[in-house]
Amino acid sequence: MIENQFLTKSKFTKLIEATVSDNKGEMLYMDAILDVCEKNNIEPEDVRKFISPIIKDKLESEAMQLNYLPKTNMIDSSLFE
Repeated sequence: MIENQFLTKSKFTKLIEATVSDNKGEMLYMDAILDVCEKNNIEPEDVRKFISPIIKDKLESEAMQLNYLPKTNMIDSSLFE
């Protein structure tokens, strides 16, 4: 639990990564963020500024795999015009 400490992107990223690894990769990053928020009495809406580009990329990848976001094309469609 974070008490009397300032939360930074680095600390938040370490907390999220630790939560995911403690659950042997069975916990999604989305769930890990919510878990860390719950355990530390942080509103999920308030952590947006603490989400590092690394975590953001992992969240985006998870969301695409779960079909929450459209999958991006790897090939530029302009090549076929």
